[in-house]
Formats: sequence, structure tokens, C-alpha cells
Amino acid sequence: MDVLLNEEEEMIRDGLRRFFNTECSIDRVRGIEDGEARLDHDLWRQLAELGWLGLALPAAYGGGEAPFTQLTLLFEEAGRALAPVPLHPHMVATLALAQAVENGNSGALAEELISPACLGEIRLTWAWEERVPGMGPEAISLRAVQEGNGWRLNGGKAMVEAFEVSDYCLLAVRTDATKGARDGISLFLVRPDAVGISSRLQATLAGDGQSMVQFDNVHVDGEALVGAVDDGWALAQPMLQRAMVLNCAMLVGATRRAAERAFDYAKERIAFGHPIGSFQAIQHTCADMITWVDGAELLTREAGWRIAQGLDAALAVAAAKSFTNERCQMVLREANQIHGGYAQVKEYDQQLWYRRAAAWSMRLGTSTEHRRIVARELDL
Repeated sequence: MDVLLNEEEEMIRDGLRRFFNTECSIDRVRGIEDGEARLDHDLWRQLAELGWLGLALPAAYGGGEAPFTQLTLLFEEAGRALAPVPLHPHMVATLALAQAVENGNSGALAEELISPACLGEIRLTWAWEERVPGMGPEAISLRAVQEGNGWRLNGGKAMVEAFEVSDYCLLAVRTDATKGARDGISLFLVRPDAVGISSRLQATLAGDGQSMVQFDNVHVDGEALVGAVDDGWALAQPMLQRAMVLNCAMLVGATRRAAERAFDYAKERIAFGHPIGSFQAIQHTCADMITWVDGAELLTREAGWRIAQGLDAALAVAAAKSFTNERCQMVLREANQIHGGYAQVKEYDQQLWYRRAAAWSMRLGTSTEHRRIVARELDL
């Protein structure tokens, strides 16, 4: 395994960075956060037209069939640029639908949505977490009861990204409460505007908003089922692993940019007649910062490589998420310390990277939860 980028991957990364540097200015980022729009529609359209939304999707649906490792590069650069588009929820849901099609049990609706999702004509999101937090199957309690050829949903979901701006939501539900935690889970596609669905948008540290969603006797047709009834964990587990790795990639991209800004500031800020970067305390801090972000990047790429190779990735994903959650937070705090009071001023850009990366590190499971997975995979 070689987690260093090859020539093709370097070209992809460099092309993505040029695109985001040109098209995703910090003014656009601020404009979406401070305005009423929940996403930058022009940037979304550009990503679709350039094929980035279909990068790792099957060619039969308009995708590029690139390996998952190349998709992580897109997320690193999107995180670095703080791109104000719902790239993460959209790609996590779309990749899950593509896997269901590949497995041969997708359901009619799932297959119909992949091409328009690849082209950016529709937006998808997904919902897993509920009021009792956790990324394991035991967290799912939203009930689905069969009614004729369809189902009735009752319960709630928490922390759903881009729910109000999506056309469909891939939903994990409990279809049989008498079975074990991993059994009795199913996946359904629902429209956010369906009768009986209510949502409440909540502000986040990242400024992107997440929704609390309630399902009150919501009816879905049988064609909305994705995968087999009661066997949703077979699709959900790899979906969650991909979601965690892509989250880590975004977090690494944003953290590295925050660190680079701090390094530049340390070279420019003069104190006692010298740049503060010439002081040993600042030098050691910067050395720690680059070590931590490099470590997070390498662990993330290892996890992405294992997923791309079809290998067991449970330990690698949990290790990457646990390390990235904590060490990237430490990098961000040190970057703020180097900037001093400027880092706390809204008009100064540094806080944008801090807030988003800090918020992303709190999603998709805590470091404690992922350490438990690591320990389990080590048979401890």
C-alpha cells in the first residue's frame, strides 16, 4: 500500500485546487453563510458540469468510475476551500444507491435517481442519527410498519444535513424490532416534502445548518425500499464507513489550510523586532501542527485505500476518524493561538476554517466511540 499520491492523483488534486481557488472565493463562502441561500447554486452547477459529482460513480449513469481514493481528493480540496455546497450528504447517499444497484437489489426508484444525481439535477441527503447518538445499528429506532405494498414511518431523525434543499433523503429505519440490532434495519428513499414530515433547521458552529426531522405516519411506496427488507445494515455499514472517510478528508483539507495560514502569519507578525516564527515556542508549535495534520491525512488515505480495494476497513476507518477528530482540533486551536485575538474576530477569515473544521470533527461519531471500534477490531 502506498498512500502517497501518484502522478495522476497529483494532477487531479492540482486541478481541483485551481478550480476552487478560482471559483470559490472566501467572499462567496461568507455570502452563503450570511445570506438566506443554503448553498451556492452556481458552484453546484459548475461541479456537475465538470463531472466532479460523478467522479466515483458508474459510467453507465454518467460517472467517471474513478477509485474512491480519488474522491477523497475532491473532498480534501472542497474542505480546504470551505465550499458552500452539500457535497458530503449528496455523495454519501448517491454512492449507497450505486452500491445497491451493483448488488442487484436496489429498487426501481434508487436506480432512477443515480443519473440525475450524477449530473447535479437533483440533490440527495441521508439520515442516520437519532436522539440517542451513535453510529452503530443499535441507534436506529425510527419505525416502519408495512401497509399493503408500502410502509408507514413514525419517529424522528437528528442532525440531517441539507434536508431542506434535497430532493430525496436516504433513511435508515427499523422494520423489525424483534430482531437483533444489526437485523431488522431497512433503507428507504423519502421526499422531504412528503405528507407527515416536519423539519426544524438548527444553526451549527459550521454555519451550514442541520435539521431535526419528525415522521408522523408518513407513507412510502414499496419502490422506495433500497436493498432487502431487514437487511439494510449490509448497505449501511459501508455507507457509514465511506461517510466517515470523506468527513475526515474534508476535515484534513480545512485544517491544513488553517495551519498554512498560521505559518504565514508567524513569518509576518513582528514582535520585539523579530517575526514570531523565529521564537522557539512558535516553531515547536508549528512542528506539532504539521505532524498532526500529516498524520490525519495519511490515516485518512489508508482508510480510503482499503475501501477502494474492497478490503475490511473497519479498523482503519475508526483509527482515522478518532485521530482526525482530536488532532485536527489541536491544530486548529494552535493556529488560533498563533493568530492571537485576530482569530476571534468575525471579520477576520481565520475563524471560518476553525468553525467548520471544529463542527465537522463532531459529526459521525466521537473519538471515544471510534476507539471502542479499534479495540474491538484488535480483539481486546
